[in-house]
Amino acid sequence: MTGSRGRGIALAFGTALISGVSVFVNSYGVRVVRDATVYTTAKNLVAAVVLVFLMIGTRRSVPALRLPRRQWLGLLVVAVVGGSVPFVLFFSGLARASSVHAAFVQKTLVIWVALLAVPILGERLGILHYAAIGLLLAGQAALGGGLAGFRFGAGEWMILAATLLWAVEVILVKRLVGAIPPDVLAVARMGLGVVLLIGWVAVSGHWSALIGLTGEGWRWAVLTGLLLGGYVATWYRALALAPAVDVTAVLVVAAVITAALDAIVNGKDLTPQTAAGILLLAAGAGLVTVARSRRTPVSAA
Repeated sequence: MTGSRGRGIALAFGTALISGVSVFVNSYGVRVVRDATVYTTAKNLVAAVVLVFLMIGTRRSVPALRLPRRQWLGLLVVAVVGGSVPFVLFFSGLARASSVHAAFVQKTLVIWVALLAVPILGERLGILHYAAIGLLLAGQAALGGGLAGFRFGAGEWMILAATLLWAVEVILVKRLVGAIPPDVLAVARMGLGVVLLIGWVAVSGHWSALIGLTGEGWRWAVLTGLLLGGYVATWYRALALAPAVDVTAVLVVAAVITAALDAIVNGKDLTPQTAAGILLLAAGAGLVTVARSRRTPVSAA
């Protein structure tokens, strides 16, 4: 495993940790605000501000704002497919689907990234990669109680659409990150994305709810926005260093963190099925960390 890939995988595990905590905290925050569109806009606004300050603090990224027109177009597309439209689709779908089914559909992200990364990015996948993806999905399904009664309704289709857009985002960011620093891409994703979200709030009749958000609502938005800012910052840096499939696969481990917090805070027992899910996810993550170094490709661009 090369040094840069090792750092990228380590960052991806950090991203998974942040994501696991964020999913758990968001489950409380969205119940306080109630309006999912307003909630996601508020927390995305906080995340955008955090990322702007991080970018300014690095200094070296500020001159990179002088970009060619084509790269500015790329930043706008990242904002659309990563920082705005999929959030509306995801939270709208979440209101119609069970949280367990929604989580599983969203975790199929690694499959779509793999399908795109091989022909577009030229990433090479080996037997260990496929085994890791299988273990990660099986582990997520086990944590979800075996997905009993799963079906594709309107909510699940909306979440799948959001997941597909996020897969496109991963590929696009991986293509752009060689020319544009990851912190600039992160600001574009959340900064331009939240501008689009605010526009959607205004035209969809949620504006009064946004400007009338209570102090408690803003406290939750600040907390989850800080987590989201950390998530995007570490995720994009991981993509700059490691293959897209590897980084996305590691993110599935976030489900273990969420399950652990749920058990600790809410006193839920660790059932055999949950334990099996955690073990499968751990095994899948372990395979991801060694897959690239074994170099056993079975497909290539």
